[in-house]
Amino acid sequence: MIEFLQQLLNGLSLGAIYALIALGYTMVYGVLRFINFAHSDVFMVGAFVGYYLGRCVPAGTFWGASVVLVGAMASCAVLGMTIERLAYRPLRGAPTLNVLITAIGVSLLLEYSGQVFFGAAPRSFPPVVPSAQLSLGGLVLSSNQLVVILGTAALMWALRLVVLRTRIGMAMRAVSLNPQAARLVGVNNDIIISFTFGLGSALAGAGGVLYAINYPSIDPLMGVMPGLKAFVCAVLGGIGNIPGAALGGLILGTTETFVGGSSWSTYKDAIAFAVLILILLLRPGGLLGRPTIEKV
Repeated sequence: MIEFLQQLLNGLSLGAIYALIALGYTMVYGVLRFINFAHSDVFMVGAFVGYYLGRCVPAGTFWGASVVLVGAMASCAVLGMTIERLAYRPLRGAPTLNVLITAIGVSLLLEYSGQVFFGAAPRSFPPVVPSAQLSLGGLVLSSNQLVVILGTAALMWALRLVVLRTRIGMAMRAVSLNPQAARLVGVNNDIIISFTFGLGSALAGAGGVLYAINYPSIDPLMGVMPGLKAFVCAVLGGIGNIPGAALGGLILGTTETFVGGSSWSTYKDAIAFAVLILILLLRPGGLLGRPTIEKV
């Protein structure tokens, strides 16, 4: 029983990170109906911003960790809005394939620019939070896991407040539902779309820092696999559905952890793509999504 709970805890901490990245995918899809494949590399940039900020603040302090997290989120928000303005906005009315190819190009640009500016060798993330082990009746809980789970819960709660309780959140929902009607009632779609990119990228930046706290080795290609798995989480929960992205992240993270602790551990990375194939075959709308009819 203790071993089961330990695996569950490890899975929740990994799934929380997947959920943060998946939220960015699902928010952009909900507003623009396309997948921003550069989002996983924004996650990588967030980890590196946290790395450089972490070397400038005292290790193991609350305010130092806060500076690292907020700085990474702000930097990634600016990066996300810049990508939207320079790469995606000129293609707003273009075919979906053009936007998809551009997203892949931006992803590769960020990855190889990261190798130029940050170096290709892995780096050890500084200890920005105090590391400690808590034992609860045989269950071992590390402070890093606690920070990841609580930090993710706080960010999701804040996102829910923004989307449901603010004027800009109402505008985001209006643009997602019907961009033309939103424009007719005075919503500036360009500002809302830019804000959506910034908000999703800020969550990716936070995910990069939290991932590096738990798995303290970062490199310019670190976002590839977590980004793909987070995309699977978004599809699993229902692409465009914010609670669905969070649910998908927790399910996939937990499943992957249990498989990693079994005799099937060699196939743990394949689990994500097996889940993607199954969900597309059995429930294309996702667990919390609704099937839609599109005219082609």
